[in-house]
Amino acid sequence: MRLVSASRLAAVAVAAATAIMTVGQTASAWSADRDGRPFLKPLHTVSTVASTVPANGDLNPYGTALVKKSTGDLRRGNVLVSNFNNAANEQGTGTTLVQVSPKGRTKLFAEIDPDNLPGPCPGGVGLTTALSILPGGWVVVGSLPTADGTSDTAQAGCLIVLDSDGDVRETFSGQGINGPWDMTAKSHGKKTDLFVTNVLNGTVAGGGDIVRRGTVLRITLRTHDKRPPTRIATTKIGSGFAEKTDPAALVIGPTGVGLRDGTLYVADTVDNRITAIPDALTRDTSAGTGRVVTTDEHLNGPLGMAITPKGNILTTNGGDGNIVETTPRGDQVAVRTLDTSGNPPGAGALFGLAIAKDPDRVYFVNDATNTLNLLSRP
Repeated sequence: MRLVSASRLAAVAVAAATAIMTVGQTASAWSADRDGRPFLKPLHTVSTVASTVPANGDLNPYGTALVKKSTGDLRRGNVLVSNFNNAANEQGTGTTLVQVSPKGRTKLFAEIDPDNLPGPCPGGVGLTTALSILPGGWVVVGSLPTADGTSDTAQAGCLIVLDSDGDVRETFSGQGINGPWDMTAKSHGKKTDLFVTNVLNGTVAGGGDIVRRGTVLRITLRTHDKRPPTRIATTKIGSGFAEKTDPAALVIGPTGVGLRDGTLYVADTVDNRITAIPDALTRDTSAGTGRVVTTDEHLNGPLGMAITPKGNILTTNGGDGNIVETTPRGDQVAVRTLDTSGNPPGAGALFGLAIAKDPDRVYFVNDATNTLNLLSRP
């Protein structure tokens, strides 16, 4: 989602390891996590890790995934980032993934050729926040493509599968995949479940009006040692989410997803809330939009999502540059300001995020500066 755009092109030359600042905390009250404190409580410092702009000039970093195991070109502890815009700042046309080390070294992981894909991807390539790394180093990234950066030309797209060396090996399309916007994954043995939000079900035809047809799919894959994963089932487990086109944001709909103890949490962006889909790993019917966990208060267009090690929910706000921590019971227990640029302050800056441990820290992309950033202890 891009709510501001004028600063994008000026951010290409951002240097690594700059712009360190200490941020304050706000919340209605501190509420106990399982270890007695919110995950965000000791995290006060925001620093820039590196620019996410590769040599081809792609802008608007969206997806953020932590590399947990070194495989092929992937290096443990690095962060993989997908870009949604091209160098002309046209949304839905970004084709690159970059890998950033904790020390700020950036390397191109893949540049995907829309004209040379191994399978269908209606509309081409525009890499979204839907980004996961599976066992064996298989990378899955969503594509919601446009022809000219506008929602009028948005098409269904696909999920693109790359190997650990950054080579595209297959695509998954159809069977409900329609504008894959965000994703999380759960693996067990040779089985992986992808949970994918979709935001183009009648959205373009709605012409800016809210259409309540956004979905969440569980796509079950079988993984192999050397061959790409194979899709064995697709199940709609969520439906009826609000979605709409927007001239500044391209499309707004259900975004971040996070899984904990069989419950899938969804950032329901348009309705400014977080909902929960129960039995997400096993259900064979749609739960609709699920149970409302929390709404409004410190939420302001929740987008990216991650689940803390203790089970709380982190979401980034598209409307004000804040990150919010919520318990599964719905208590909003902590807020941090990550970006104050733009008008209103912080609007359009935040999207994907990823949690790293030892020590606790949160990586997040900043679309206003085209950088990967870090929230950490002082």
